[in-house]
Amino acid sequence: MIKDRRPPAQKQEEDLMSKRTLGLSDALYAYLLDASLREPPVLNALREETARLPQSNMQIAPEQGQFMALLTRLTGARRCIEVGVFTGYSSLAVALALPDDGRIVACDISEEWTQTARRYWREAGVEHKIELRIAPALETLQKLRDGGGDGRYDFAFIDADKVNYAAYYEEILELLRPGGLIAIDNTLWGGKVADRADQDTDTVAIRDFNAKLAADERVDLSLVPIADGVTLARKR
Repeated sequence: MIKDRRPPAQKQEEDLMSKRTLGLSDALYAYLLDASLREPPVLNALREETARLPQSNMQIAPEQGQFMALLTRLTGARRCIEVGVFTGYSSLAVALALPDDGRIVACDISEEWTQTARRYWREAGVEHKIELRIAPALETLQKLRDGGGDGRYDFAFIDADKVNYAAYYEEILELLRPGGLIAIDNTLWGGKVADRADQDTDTVAIRDFNAKLAADERVDLSLVPIADGVTLARKR
């Protein structure tokens, strides 16, 4: 038997590095972007314009957009759903990854924010791939189901009001084909989900939603610690 001769402090540090997700310092995060981000200029321009808004914290991170584009290609997605458009970064990232006959049904209630989205979709040449529906998302999802949409969608992204996450998830799960994928944003919620003293409405909603998915045998599951946490649920 070979004895581990590493000093205890070194052994503890190296074991932690291999056995748990690494925390990102500002320098390491900058390195991550430098080493891997391939952000098209149109996405970068949209991100910079959105950064000037008071609500800019609603924007997904660029590495998350790239991750979602990769998932879109890996799943061979052609029919997608987005719940929560904001200024359109996530839908644009996915639309750029879709084939020319791919389509996204994008659900939002804001005419103001989605005006920016439309402008950038048009500039990127993907406006024909995105059907924006301005209405409460649960109404839109129900109409898709009533129109025979169950089992016909490949990929979905949920990033909207947290108290309705569970309801959006249930509707989308029916619309998704077996093997289809749902990505749900903000499931780490800035770390607040781990603080049981935090009983804020949104925090409780996400905490309960995470517990629901952990017990849901209808899906394969992974909560990925990218950006503010993205849960991936693959319909079995």
